[in-house]
Amino acid sequence: MKFSKLLGRMKHGETTNLAGGRAFHHSPKGELVSILLTATLEETFYRKANSTIERVRELVKAMDDKSFVAKAAVYARTKAGMRSVSHLVAAELARQVKGAEWSKRFYQLVVRRPDDVLEILACHLTTAGKPIPNSLKKGLGAALAGFDEYQLAKYRREASEFKLVDAVNLLHPPHSEALRKLVRGELAPADTWETKLTQAGGKARDEGEAIDALKADAWDQLIRSRKLGYFALLRNLRNILEQAPQSVDAALAMLVDERLIAKSLVLPFRYLTALEAVRDSALPRAGEAMAAISEAADKSLANVPRFDGRTLVALDGSGSMSGRPLEIGSLFAAVLAKANKGADVLVFSNDARMVALNRRDSTLTLAREIAGRAPNGGTDFHAIFKTANAAYDRVIVLSDMQGWIGHYAPTLSFEDWKRRTGSDPRVFSFDLAGYGTLQFPERNIFCLAGFSDKALQTMKFLEEDKDALIREIEAIPL
Repeated sequence: MKFSKLLGRMKHGETTNLAGGRAFHHSPKGELVSILLTATLEETFYRKANSTIERVRELVKAMDDKSFVAKAAVYARTKAGMRSVSHLVAAELARQVKGAEWSKRFYQLVVRRPDDVLEILACHLTTAGKPIPNSLKKGLGAALAGFDEYQLAKYRREASEFKLVDAVNLLHPPHSEALRKLVRGELAPADTWETKLTQAGGKARDEGEAIDALKADAWDQLIRSRKLGYFALLRNLRNILEQAPQSVDAALAMLVDERLIAKSLVLPFRYLTALEAVRDSALPRAGEAMAAISEAADKSLANVPRFDGRTLVALDGSGSMSGRPLEIGSLFAAVLAKANKGADVLVFSNDARMVALNRRDSTLTLAREIAGRAPNGGTDFHAIFKTANAAYDRVIVLSDMQGWIGHYAPTLSFEDWKRRTGSDPRVFSFDLAGYGTLQFPERNIFCLAGFSDKALQTMKFLEEDKDALIREIEAIPL
């Protein structure tokens, strides 16, 4: 009877979310973008990985404007650093788009690294097999032909079942000297951190040298020549502290380099992971490294919008947010609070509570403190507006949007709060999981998704144009 009654009360555009609560439909474009900017194709609280894959396929197939789908995939890959889900969309488009003049250009744009070609091609072969559509062959082939010897050597995947040379043999890309060397096995080993450390281990075994000294030298060469990628640096900072203490100063200088940070597309939560690994190591100079990680995290989100007036940041601290969604939400809440003096932070679950923050703390310290307040209970969006007693110019909701307590979306509670406080705020709904539903009617809300600083920058535009994110994607030239 509960669901029968709920269905009877629903109006046009309403639905139930994955938690069984009342919600609202996304527009097809809005749902596609939210999944592309949030989904890692891994299992989440409410959705299995295969369910997400199938939903992406359904959306791509149903979307009449396939060029928008392509632009959204390019945006997700190049602006937000999302890989697997952009590979999936690229493979799906190859099956559904025939003869479009933009298709070859699309594949060149969505490929940033040679292994993108491998993953897109593998996805297509797994789901559709041969033959490979001409648009896919030409687009991926042209992308491959644009890589130099170092890039091809770095991602050739010699130890994998599906190697880069296999892709070349399937795609027949335009000739290049680098590809010729790849096919003939003449490429020199890429001077990567993995290769350097492997060579150090091999030399130690062959020549009886101390492996610790060789690893220290390998790290030193990689860091001083700046051939260690930014993400690899962040991921291996603990190893550098332990194995190459003489290189720590240079490594920390790289870590806080604003140019490298901007180019890296490292997702913000990676800084939290690195900070925890270094903190738990208790190694010499770990404190300095933690300070550098915090500085880098602040720089990575330097373009956070500054808003006039008062802002309420409401973070979902329910059980379904555990893990990555809560890490991301806590970090964004901390960033918004630190950047905007008129911002208050509230954490909600079964109920809600305001969180007092010391804005002189680093962003990552604030994020950990906010995450520590999460009750891990149910999800009651009404609690936001029952607890907030002040008037705000904007409300930013960070959640997976799976409200279910009371089984009703918080529209009535929201309207009651506005009457009590005299507020008439803009509301930003920040979807951290991409499940595809909203807690407010879309016509009254600014919808965002994604983990990068780009999503936060878009908030400023949304105050003037509620479709700013969609328009930004639509403006990508193919």
